[in-house]
Amino acid sequence: MNAQNGRVPSNTTRRWRWLAGALGGFLAVAVLYGAYWAQVLRYHQSTDDAYVGGNVVQITPQISGTVIGLGADDTQFVKAGQALVRLDQADARVALEQAEAQLARTVRDVRNLFATSSQLAAAVQQRETDLSAAQSDLARRQRLGSSGAVSGEELQHAIDAVKAAQAGVLAAQQQLAANRARVDGTTLTDHPQVRDAAAAVRNAYLTLARTELPAPVAGFVARRNVQLGQRVSPGTALMAVVPLDQVWVDANFKEPQLQRMRVGQPVRLTADLYGTRVLFHGSVAGFGAGTGAAFSLLPAQNATGNWIKIVQRVPVRIALDAREVAAHPLQIGLSMKADVDVRQGGDGARLPQLANTSAAWSTDVFGSSDALANARVQAIIAANQSAPVHALAAHAAPDHSLLASTHLTGGARHLH
Repeated sequence: MNAQNGRVPSNTTRRWRWLAGALGGFLAVAVLYGAYWAQVLRYHQSTDDAYVGGNVVQITPQISGTVIGLGADDTQFVKAGQALVRLDQADARVALEQAEAQLARTVRDVRNLFATSSQLAAAVQQRETDLSAAQSDLARRQRLGSSGAVSGEELQHAIDAVKAAQAGVLAAQQQLAANRARVDGTTLTDHPQVRDAAAAVRNAYLTLARTELPAPVAGFVARRNVQLGQRVSPGTALMAVVPLDQVWVDANFKEPQLQRMRVGQPVRLTADLYGTRVLFHGSVAGFGAGTGAAFSLLPAQNATGNWIKIVQRVPVRIALDAREVAAHPLQIGLSMKADVDVRQGGDGARLPQLANTSAAWSTDVFGSSDALANARVQAIIAANQSAPVHALAAHAAPDHSLLASTHLTGGARHLH
C-alpha cells in the first residue's frame, strides 16, 4: 500500500491539482483584466455603428432651359468653377439684347428730360421779358390816356396784352415745374427710369450667365440624373458634387456611453476599407440634438400599449485629421470603428453652444456675374449719355462676342 502511494498519485489528486491550476489562472486573468479595465478600458467608449459623412452639393438650375451640354459624368473629379451643365442660351440672349436696347432708349429719354428743363427755363425768361414789355406799354398808354392822346380801345388792348403776358408766364412756369418734378434731385445715372432699365439689363445678364452651371466646390461627381436635350426647371436636381476632402464620421453611441463624453475628446478610428493597419485620429466635434429614432422617417410610437424599451443611440460628430484623410481617402457611407478617450475634457458642458462656423462653407464661383452685369450697364449708360450720334449707334448694339461663350477661370465666371 505504501509502495503504491509512493509511486503514482491518484486520479482524484491530479484532478484537483488541474482544477486548482485552472482556477488560479482564471483568477489571475480576472485580476489582470480588472486592473486593465480600471486603468484603461473604463475611460474608453467604442462603437462600430459609425459611418463616414460628408457634404453632398446638389447642382440645380436657377432658370428653365434645355440641356445642350454636359461637362462631367459620375465618378469624375471636377474643379471649383468647372462647367457641369450648359443650357440653351438663345432666349436669354434675345432678352438681354432687348433689355440693353431699352436701357439705351431710356438714357436718351432722360437726357431729353434734362434738356427740356433748360429749354423751359429759357421759355420762362422769355415770357417774363414779354410781360415786362407789355407792362411798360400799358404804363405809357395810361399816362397818355389822361390827356386824351390814346383812345380807350388802345388802352384796353394794352391791358389785355399784359394779362396775356401774365398768363404766358404762369403757363411757362407750370410747364417748367412739371418737368423739373421728373428730374429734380437726380442725375442721369440715378434717375428712376434709368435705374429700372438698368435693373432689367442686370436681370437679363444674370439669366444669360445662369445658362451655365458651374461646380460650386471641387469634388467627385455623383448621381447624375440629367441627359442631353432634357428640359429642366429651377430646383431640379441634375447631379451632385461630393468634396471628399471635407468628410467626417457620424458615430452612434448608446445612451450610457455618453455620460462622460465631451466635445474635443480624442478619438481613434479604423475603417473597414483599410483594416486595422491604418489608424485615423480625430476629435469629438458635437452631439446630435436627438436620438436617431426621434428623427427617423417613421418615429416610434411609445404611447401604444405594446411598448418595449429599447436603448437609444445618439449620433456624435467626429472631425478627422485632414492630412490622414488625404493620405487614405474615405468615401461617404464607409463603415468605421470609433474609440473615444473620455479621460480628457470631462469637466466641460455636455452640450456646449458651439460657435457658428457657417462662414467656412462658401463659394465664389457665382460672384463675378454681378460685377460683369454692372460693368455692362455702366458701358451702355456712358455710350448713350453724351457721345456723338455715330458713336452712340455703334455702342448701342449688343456686343455679341460678349455673349458668345462663358469662360470659367480660378473659380470665377467671366463672360466673353
